[in-house]
Amino acid sequence: MHTIDTTPTAPSKGLALHYKVLIGFVLGTGLGLAGHALALDAAWIHGLIEYATKPFGQIFLNLLFMLVVPLIFSALVLGVAELGDIAALGRLGWKTLIYTAVVTAAAVGIGLLCVNLLQPGLHMDPALVQKTLSSNVLKAGEIVSKGNDLRLMDLLVNIVPHNIVGAMGDDKQKLGIVFFALMIGIGLVMKPTAGTNAFKNAMQGLFEICMHLIGMFIKLAPYAVACFMFNLTFQLGFDVIQSLIWFVLTVLLALAIHGFVVIPLWVKFMGRMSPRVFFRETQEATLTAFATASSTATLPVTLRVAEDNLKLPRKVSRFVLTVGASANHHGTALFEGITVLFLAQVYGLHLPLTQQLMVLVLCILGGIGTAGIPSGSLPVIAMICGIIGIDPAGIGIIIGVNTFLDMCRTSLNVTGDLATAVVVAERSGEKDLDDSALEKLDELVR
Repeated sequence: MHTIDTTPTAPSKGLALHYKVLIGFVLGTGLGLAGHALALDAAWIHGLIEYATKPFGQIFLNLLFMLVVPLIFSALVLGVAELGDIAALGRLGWKTLIYTAVVTAAAVGIGLLCVNLLQPGLHMDPALVQKTLSSNVLKAGEIVSKGNDLRLMDLLVNIVPHNIVGAMGDDKQKLGIVFFALMIGIGLVMKPTAGTNAFKNAMQGLFEICMHLIGMFIKLAPYAVACFMFNLTFQLGFDVIQSLIWFVLTVLLALAIHGFVVIPLWVKFMGRMSPRVFFRETQEATLTAFATASSTATLPVTLRVAEDNLKLPRKVSRFVLTVGASANHHGTALFEGITVLFLAQVYGLHLPLTQQLMVLVLCILGGIGTAGIPSGSLPVIAMICGIIGIDPAGIGIIIGVNTFLDMCRTSLNVTGDLATAVVVAERSGEKDLDDSALEKLDELVR
């Protein structure tokens, strides 16, 4: 049995990384708004964005994404192999699937309830709608094109990849990588030989290398999030934000209800863990998800938090969190439901209860099929709009504020993944450290 080194290259000194991320967020937002108000037409700021802040942010994400595939593959292969029993894999898989579906349905239901109560689409000025649409027409067209290429049956069929190398280069086929890794892990369990054991050791090495490298790259997160927020707020200013304030508030309210009411109750009564302990121990992963806007890029931190902070068994955390990074998107499904109904309200369309229930089901399925990358939900929203009969081009209305909301909903995605891992570990009888022990640890820390 090998132990895994999931710690960064050196112990961190000074301010914790997640506090640095918050400082970067505030600094980038403040400078961007100031630049928009005082020097919107300044050529040097546009040059700064074009040649410095924008490429730096993209390079940061690319550094993380280039390691996502080997990390997902090695973590899941090892997670399945360590179960040591196909029956145990089946039980773990079914529990993960059922719990994910239940909590995702609750998230979408909360989103639909909030959008029906607040009706943010009715607060949009028609002139501002046209202005926003015209400014984002090209981006909206690209998203609609991607949405038209999505088919629910295709998403299901592509879970079994015909070309694993092609799936590794296609963000829409990340579930294919998960399936392939599951098959390899099952093969390791069924065929314990010297050769397969050597392969398992190689996967162990690959996993540790990926964790080590991403631990280095993630230290750039505070600077990257400052760049992201500077670019966003400089281009938008207060005008566009004010025109969409009801939409933003609706999304944030629904995310807050699910994140601070449903998930704590879920963790407390199903996972038998103190919500206060849970949120304290997972804040690093939550804020890293906010900085990257990608659940897959946050996976190394999520795994480390689950094993080192929450003390969850590796075989549970690796399986649940790796699958969750690709398929368990509470916040994304919630956002998709709100956006679809918001666009219906903007266009003056009344969706009856039956169609809203259809939206709920489509959002649950769409959340599973959404790529765990920044703005990965937008093509899925376009697809759902097309199915319901709403003009998908309307997605251009919310593109301006999508980046910020993407960061918020990704934080909920990762928090939901960790909550599911806690519940699965408890309900599977695999929890290494019970809640009373964590409470004692909490008392010692205080």
